[in-house]
Amino acid sequence: MTQTRGFTVALAVTTLFTGAPDVQARGTTPSDADGEVTFAAGLTVHCGDTLTTHTRLTHDLHCPSSAPFALQLDGDGIVLDLGGHTIRRTGPENRNSQGIVIARGRMVRNGTVRGFGSGITTAIGAGPLNVRLHELALLDNGAGVFNRASPGNFLITNSRLNGNGSGLSSEFDASNGNFDVRSSLFTHNGSAMLGDFHSIDVLDSTFTSNGLVFLCWESTIRIRSSTIAWNDAVGRIPNDPGFRVCRQMRFENTLIANNAAFAPAIDPVWNPLNLSMLDTLVVRNGTGLEAAAEKVYIDSNTFYDNASGLTLSDRAGFPITSLTGIVRGNQFLANDGDGLRVQPPSTPTVLNNLALGNAGFGLYAPTAFDGGGNVARGNTAGDCVGIVCAMY
Repeated sequence: MTQTRGFTVALAVTTLFTGAPDVQARGTTPSDADGEVTFAAGLTVHCGDTLTTHTRLTHDLHCPSSAPFALQLDGDGIVLDLGGHTIRRTGPENRNSQGIVIARGRMVRNGTVRGFGSGITTAIGAGPLNVRLHELALLDNGAGVFNRASPGNFLITNSRLNGNGSGLSSEFDASNGNFDVRSSLFTHNGSAMLGDFHSIDVLDSTFTSNGLVFLCWESTIRIRSSTIAWNDAVGRIPNDPGFRVCRQMRFENTLIANNAAFAPAIDPVWNPLNLSMLDTLVVRNGTGLEAAAEKVYIDSNTFYDNASGLTLSDRAGFPITSLTGIVRGNQFLANDGDGLRVQPPSTPTVLNNLALGNAGFGLYAPTAFDGGGNVARGNTAGDCVGIVCAMY
């Protein structure tokens, strides 16, 4: 299995640095990240400048943390090309320091922003903004990308976010928008992505050695064809007693492997309204996946050699309903606990699943609907409870 993980991570990283087809964020103005732009000739850029026209840097900038910002973009449709150079904070750490502030503009590309309270941020009160961030390294910032706009829509491609307190984040209760992430790498961040009144859509990206990959809090998150490996925790989906709710958490064709836990100890159970997982490989994680939801769609996944498999239960609090949905065509193999456990009174339909060699029960689902076609054998505590299973 280590070989499988290594191949997948290598493939993701190779895609990151060799490039991927150009893509467009939801609701943004179409843009070609590598398209020709006419830059102003003879323009010398200094720390603290406000740029109103297309600009390409010709040298690194070392900007004091006491300044309002390193650079600001304030021109319709303008592009800032860092030219492979670095914008770096000098002086003591300052959580209020800002690298690149976007009041107006459509793209920042091709360079590094390092060491600021927020590496790239939108201006307070700006919006709507549709911004492309391409081939950037956002390193050791308090937040790599921080949105203050309403709405602020970001398309982030072929980029690396490393060592930030948070990779993608936003102004608490004061902004909204979308983060669309393509072919990017998140590593050694405290948390990679925060969804608070922001939708997040991830494709062909890699998350490794982060404290937390995502927090889904008044958001929808979709992760496709990606790798989530060797993180302290995959995600946090709290059951907020107030008005926030994770409306949808969805995985497709993704590898989730060798993470210390699915959820941090402070919120060990995921509480989305809807949980979907399709064609995903869940391998050797330090805990099982526990989810309390209104509706689930769990189809054609493999849970192998985890501390436990999948546990489903009703979501407490508002709205109060019993968990329903489909659990179909999954394989629960050699997990240290149960393969699948459905806690009463949840009533998903369980069909065509395979449970082999789990240390607990294979398929424990006393209140589930039996859709037939389930197979279980060699499970230590028993093969099936509540549904009829065949040996073969």
